[in-house]
Amino acid sequence: MSAEELEKYNERARLAEQEIEKLHGTLQQLLAGSGEPSEADSEEVARLRAENQKLRHRAGVLRRAAEAEAQRAPAGMQCLHMALSARFTAAIAAAFPDIPDAPTGLTSGSRFGDYQCNAALPIVKILKDQGIKMSPRDVAQKIISCVPENPIIERMEVAGAGFINVFLRKEHAAEQLRQMLLRGVPAPAVQKRRVVIDYSSPNIAKEMHVGHLRSTIIGDSISRLLEFLGHDVLRINHLGDWGTQFGMLIAHLADKFPNYKTETPPITDLQGFYKESKKRFDEDEAFKKRAYDCVVRLQAYEEDIIRAWKLICAVSEREFGKIYARLNVKGLVSRGESFYQSRMQDVVQVLTERGFLEEDNGRQIMFAPGCDLPLTVVKSDGGFTYDTSDMAALRQRVEEEHADWLIYVVDAGQSAHLQSVFACARRAGWLDGGVRVDHVGFGVVLGEDRKKFKTRSGETVRLVDLLDEGVKRTLEKLREKGRDGELTPEELRQAQEHVAYGCIKYADLSHNRNHEYVFSFDKMLDDRGNTAAYLLYALTRIRSISRKAQLTSEQLVKTAEDGTAIELLHDKEWKLAKVLLRFPEVVVRVTEDLFIHSLCDYLYEVSTVFTEFYDSCYCVEKDRKTGEIVKINMSRMLLCEATALVMTRCFGILGIKTVQKM
Repeated sequence: MSAEELEKYNERARLAEQEIEKLHGTLQQLLAGSGEPSEADSEEVARLRAENQKLRHRAGVLRRAAEAEAQRAPAGMQCLHMALSARFTAAIAAAFPDIPDAPTGLTSGSRFGDYQCNAALPIVKILKDQGIKMSPRDVAQKIISCVPENPIIERMEVAGAGFINVFLRKEHAAEQLRQMLLRGVPAPAVQKRRVVIDYSSPNIAKEMHVGHLRSTIIGDSISRLLEFLGHDVLRINHLGDWGTQFGMLIAHLADKFPNYKTETPPITDLQGFYKESKKRFDEDEAFKKRAYDCVVRLQAYEEDIIRAWKLICAVSEREFGKIYARLNVKGLVSRGESFYQSRMQDVVQVLTERGFLEEDNGRQIMFAPGCDLPLTVVKSDGGFTYDTSDMAALRQRVEEEHADWLIYVVDAGQSAHLQSVFACARRAGWLDGGVRVDHVGFGVVLGEDRKKFKTRSGETVRLVDLLDEGVKRTLEKLREKGRDGELTPEELRQAQEHVAYGCIKYADLSHNRNHEYVFSFDKMLDDRGNTAAYLLYALTRIRSISRKAQLTSEQLVKTAEDGTAIELLHDKEWKLAKVLLRFPEVVVRVTEDLFIHSLCDYLYEVSTVFTEFYDSCYCVEKDRKTGEIVKINMSRMLLCEATALVMTRCFGILGIKTVQKM
């Protein structure tokens, strides 16, 4: 929004406020009169009050539009959808002040324009209910007349039944891309929030398996996206580190490594250690009795038992860390169920005092509106449950961490449970004040037989084995294509690992998380279609264009600084530019529904549109005989660099490492 346009909106708001004050004074005079007001006076009061409300609404809309634009960074890549929405919202409010909160209906990617405003038909229906007849085309024309001159819009046209086709100004788009080259891909302006996101959540003393893959990858990508947008994000790894199974583990540890109090036990195979202790627990009554005794001593926080428990947890977390390092997952704060033990007691006390708990066959349960099944807060033996732990965790995140947005990346099978937890938390008043809560559910991973992904022996696939297999197959693919002869050993190792882990991640993230998906190494490593292998290769190809032109990224930025324009003369240049400018719009939309596959779809679209551009527009021309560079189109080189920046940013949000050569 230009300074002149902003001033127009502010002036409208000031005039509206003046009219409100005038009306308020008239109202006060009428109401201060002696005796009961006449019928005519009462009608006038009602009319003035209605007018007052309309003017306040109109002023509010205009003010919000101005504030939304004012929050945007003065330079850099703006969110065109947000900027256009603000303009059309203000224009509709100005054109139809009697319609509060009229729909804007702005969409991108129209076949008939760069954007389209579809507000006319809904407004016609609203006017009809008010007894006003007006054609959709007339409504559209009135909206257009209230959209001021601005640097974004080249022109607007009314088509069909009142559809407003919006055409962007190329000069503005080119400047946005130039600013992106100078400052990097900036995040669109959004209201900053304190976010606590719960994901991954393996169990202590058990190895991570393929079932943990989706939560870990999806949660990490959402965290990266929110951090990119400037939110204050706390990543929580809610570990299963408490319960009766620790009794048998501690008892087995004491038997196998009696000097554990002074020396760290050399436990390397924790899964095997767990199986040994479980076998003894099932077969040896004396051992089982000692295991139960260890549970009691653990719950009493006995020093030596707590030390053994911490040792077991440390070994597990060390192994988890190796998986996270390979997947480029960072920033997770481990916080197990043990953390909430004392807080669970507080939860029970608070819920009891406020009369939320009901007795049911010795249990203490809590119902919430809209939920068929209650939470079991206290068992009949006085013990706590997962329900208690989850209620305590939610309360802690809101009251102690001061979160105003909670995200749970948990499989779809937990949907009913989490709905009950959220509903009970609302009933308890812990989600008041606009706290947003999202359950990011997801389906299971299937094998190529379309059954739950298992090993040939029917066991759950260990995550470390899955990653190892991916690295092995990627190397085979690279050797098939002769890359081992073109890349240095270090470049080959980097390509092998980044492509392997990137393909595993992208195969998951590119699917709608609500759906199951078939895990196939052959498909995910295919360098054709919507795969990480194809997209990573596409990015390396863009980088190779700069290398061929003997230009570094720093030199291209200097060229942009010196005033070289991005011209956007060819249709394919303009098409690519418009796709790149939609990046802020895409990331904002993903924060609304938390479906990461939309970002993957966008990344694939950028790549395919770039291919169209590159096939039609020469960037570097060489002499066919000598191979020497004859001409470099610097405008197109800048467009290549902008494409690489946007693709790299998308890969960064997805947690996928890129390579320079592949």
